[in-house]
Amino acid sequence: MLKVDNLTFEVNEEGRKRCLVNHISFEVKDGEMLVITGPNGGGKSTLAKVLAGIEEANEGRIFLDEEDISGYDIDHRANAGIGYAFQQPPRFKGMTVKKMLSLAAGKELTEAESCKLLSAVGLCSADYLNRQMDGTLSGGEMKRLEIATVLAKPHKVSIFDEPEAGIDLWSFQNLIHVFEKMYEKIRGSILIISHQERILNMADKILYIKDGSVAAYGAKDQILPQLLKNQDSSTCKVLTDKLADGKKEVPVA
Repeated sequence: MLKVDNLTFEVNEEGRKRCLVNHISFEVKDGEMLVITGPNGGGKSTLAKVLAGIEEANEGRIFLDEEDISGYDIDHRANAGIGYAFQQPPRFKGMTVKKMLSLAAGKELTEAESCKLLSAVGLCSADYLNRQMDGTLSGGEMKRLEIATVLAKPHKVSIFDEPEAGIDLWSFQNLIHVFEKMYEKIRGSILIISHQERILNMADKILYIKDGSVAAYGAKDQILPQLLKNQDSSTCKVLTDKLADGKKEVPVA
């Protein structure tokens, strides 16, 4: 189980402090999926980076299975069981896909094991095993490979930052199937940052963040109907004015 208590992250901009994550608290139990959504620039990706240990919180605590991991860096958090898929996956010239998957798994994978991971994210293994993780891969290919690296090793918490970004419709449909399978088999927890209704519909809980703060948090059946009332053509964009104005007391599941 992941428990986040009063998490705060600030940056200094031209001598002024700006709060990107403002006293956020939530928990995700084993076997649950939490989808984090909200307006662009609201602090969702920053929150994910703080959870993964890429950024260091100014205040608050993070507990993983009741162990306080607040002081752990990114490597120690990964060893503790937190997996993180970047919104913009890094590229590594000179490293093959197969090598990257083995590094992610923490062991040398067989060709069959590597092929299974690639197939799970909709890539033809024969075309990718020996490809370089460099600029020859498209953004959509890199996104799917990044997800495969998270799948390569069991995690207590798997974090995916806008996994649908930069991929085509066919890839998105396949991505949904990947998450559905993960959800069926998980023993840990899944956190997904997304605007997509199909992903929101998979959630047990939804956390809506606006301007770095929690605007609403609770069970999907409580939060999603309010989101859908105010969606535009591409994203569940905003909650009702009532929620946005701070009258946001939705019971926590």
